[in-house]
Amino acid sequence: MSRNGKILVAMSGGVDSSVAAMMLHEEGYEVIGITMKTWDYASSGGSKKETGCCSLDSINDARSLAVRFGFPHFILDIRNEFGEYIINNFVDEYIAGRTPNPCVLCNTHIKWEALLKRADMLDCEFIATGHYAQHRLQDNGRYVISRGLDLSKDQSYVLWGLSQESLARTRFPLGGFRKSEIRQMAADSGFIDLANKSESYEICFVPDNDYRGFLKRQVPGLEEKVDGGDFVLSDGTVIGKHRGYPFYTVGQRKGLEIALGRPVFVLDINPETNTVILGEKEELVKHTMNVRDVNLMKYAELPEDFQSLTKIRYKHEGTMSMLNMRPDGLMQVDFLEAVSGVAPGQSAVFYEGNDLVGGGFIKK
Repeated sequence: MSRNGKILVAMSGGVDSSVAAMMLHEEGYEVIGITMKTWDYASSGGSKKETGCCSLDSINDARSLAVRFGFPHFILDIRNEFGEYIINNFVDEYIAGRTPNPCVLCNTHIKWEALLKRADMLDCEFIATGHYAQHRLQDNGRYVISRGLDLSKDQSYVLWGLSQESLARTRFPLGGFRKSEIRQMAADSGFIDLANKSESYEICFVPDNDYRGFLKRQVPGLEEKVDGGDFVLSDGTVIGKHRGYPFYTVGQRKGLEIALGRPVFVLDINPETNTVILGEKEELVKHTMNVRDVNLMKYAELPEDFQSLTKIRYKHEGTMSMLNMRPDGLMQVDFLEAVSGVAPGQSAVFYEGNDLVGGGFIKK
């Protein structure tokens, strides 16, 4: 009988989740490792060799570590669920002229749901992942996520959708450590190759980082249907032809293949008319936005004019904002300083200090 309980650990085969499993094992948890097979890249028609958390090498790395420490390891094939929800949403969002956030949806609706379901089947009290984030139970009875100690690796941004029920059973063992320390722990345990394993910053199902090619393979005939639409200025002036509105994102400057003698940026995308609106950098500036599908975490509800640091993308440093929940369920965000590059479909995530207040999707 373990002294800390039974815990199901998501193991991708990378250094982070591997060290997380090692740490929990050493702390006295009864660890069960599970590797989720979410995507088979070869099935999408891509040319790059399968890499990352879904590759055979990564699965074998996770299993080898489990064998070394003497705890069970399982492989869970969730490709059907992943494809039906994450891939379909990814394609649909681009077709709707928005920029999707697949990692947020995957965490919220696929990985945590799959982990908790299997945890129940295996009589595990808790689940754990290798995310760089921290969480705690507050005096108000609600669980809150806060930024990981290593701010350069902090992953709280992609966890805003988790429910209170999920957080009550989740552990983030890496939240109080820096990435360099995690690599050193792996090396000290004799896993030199694991300690030096490179990281992937690409979307797991688009390892060649060519989302346009991925869309074309997923939607046969898409290129022919959307090719030749108009590039227009914000005043409606037509200035050229584009290659199809799904292949552009708000804020994009490079790769437009149009020469105006000055830099221009994608301001908006109109799927109904197959037009891409271009303009000056200053025209990207926004003072307000609306956010849909809001999940509040730190508080059950917010007072009027709640002040928050709002991040509009993962690498955004954040801007101080006033938050107000509207009667129609949207969160109105008024920036105290104007921001650039607000892209519909991306996540807006709200912070109070290092604590995650909540988040949602930017509405078009």
